[in-house]
Amino acid sequence: MPDDRFHVFDTTLRDGAQREGVNLTVADKLAIAKLLDEFGVRFIEGGWPGANPKDTEFFQRASQELALEHAQLCAFGATRRAGVQAAEDPQVAALRDSGAPVVTLVAKSDIRHVERALRTTGEENLAMIADTVAHLREHGKRVFLDCEHFFDGYLHDPDYAVSVVRAAAEAGVDVVVLCDTNGGMLPCDVTRIVGDVAAASGARLGIHAQDDTGCAVANTLAAVDAGATHVQCTANGYGERVGNANLFSVVGALALKQGRDVLPEGCLPRMTRVSQAVAEIVNISPSTHQPYVGVSAFAHKAGLHASAIKVDPDLYQHIDPVLVGNDMRMLVSDMAGRASIELKAKELGFDLSGDRELLGRLVDRIKELELSGYSFEAADASLELLLREELGSPVRYFEAESWRVISERRGGDEGDKAVSEATVKLQVKGERVIATAEGNGPVNALDRALRSSMEGVYTALAGLELTDYKVRILEGNSGTGAVTRILVTFGDGRGEWTTVGVGENVIDASWIALKDAMAYGLLRQGYQQD
Repeated sequence: MPDDRFHVFDTTLRDGAQREGVNLTVADKLAIAKLLDEFGVRFIEGGWPGANPKDTEFFQRASQELALEHAQLCAFGATRRAGVQAAEDPQVAALRDSGAPVVTLVAKSDIRHVERALRTTGEENLAMIADTVAHLREHGKRVFLDCEHFFDGYLHDPDYAVSVVRAAAEAGVDVVVLCDTNGGMLPCDVTRIVGDVAAASGARLGIHAQDDTGCAVANTLAAVDAGATHVQCTANGYGERVGNANLFSVVGALALKQGRDVLPEGCLPRMTRVSQAVAEIVNISPSTHQPYVGVSAFAHKAGLHASAIKVDPDLYQHIDPVLVGNDMRMLVSDMAGRASIELKAKELGFDLSGDRELLGRLVDRIKELELSGYSFEAADASLELLLREELGSPVRYFEAESWRVISERRGGDEGDKAVSEATVKLQVKGERVIATAEGNGPVNALDRALRSSMEGVYTALAGLELTDYKVRILEGNSGTGAVTRILVTFGDGRGEWTTVGVGENVIDASWIALKDAMAYGLLRQGYQQD
């Protein structure tokens, strides 16, 4: 049996799914549940069976399709209705018959909500809690109680809020979860209230924190410090309004900062991969700056940082990123010094240690290019091409003589199709090549013309795919004459790379980025240069 002394409870499939723009299918929920189990959470809240068909189907399919190694599924629902016995309430029956071994009940703990929302008395609310808990316990269920609006209710009427905790505990509930439903609490208040409630009730307590003040993770940790042994979180902090306590930030802090044994052995290094996989399923781009798991979580830009990291990476990193399945990255920019360039070059496979002259030359050139509008932070392919050039091994699969683009609207009417035509003149393996292609825009036409001019020699070009295209207008006060920066990302089925181009207009900048992306793609494919 897993250690029951501390619970990591995930509610991504229920509370996290309330995030604006998230609409999970049953297949999505099953896939996320597998990932969460792989990460080692103790409980996975699957939804509200009986309240909607999707959640009912999830629990039906989960019993047949999920073979969980670490987690138990948990069904969510409300206590019985006022004036009805738990054994006769169909919503309670749906929880009882869901197949989930654990049930989380939600109950009012703020007397104002009891009287105004439930329209019943405080005494009847306590009876609803006790009756429902006892009924589910009689049918072999483990029961947790979510005390909705607990902190607000405690501040208004602490005696009634504590009476809810006592009623649940006396009826046999395993954990009473104190919920900051409106997300308005601060850590100092959470610490005080959780400590007071623990002393007054003697119950096992948990914490469910919303992030409306940006303190959900801090509030969760504060509750643990005050005695809570059950934390409710969501993957990547998904949830209603601004979200919930982030599962990965909470687990990272508990495991790596406090040394708590909160996950099964070997699960913590899966953190980054699981975070990104869940983001893909919910169709939300992973947050690059998310603690622990973001791609920028261990990215270093300042030259001062790089100098220290070269000596000892721990000097500017709070943990070893490998512990959470992440990696350190060096960013090259106008803030870079020799150490930054040396470390980034090593990351790209080049050993520049000891060559101070070369490093100084690279630093000067990169800073000059950055001043003109280039940015190499997200364009590793362009940086590698630059490194190879300074090392005396430039990548030259073709030489551009000239290019041009013509855009026209055929027919002249507003609804007629606009067509762009590009012509490129290149030297490829000693031969002059001229190619023309049409596209649905000038950049697409250039891309096609470049490919068609060389595909007879470099057949791998057919397999390169443009996956992303970003435009940034610099020096905005220059209006239509402003400098333009373009980032293009290509893929070949084995990985992706990004190049950057800067010019006086979108087409000029796009040409630079496109031709560098093609050259780097050919380098990846292993083509020999003349």
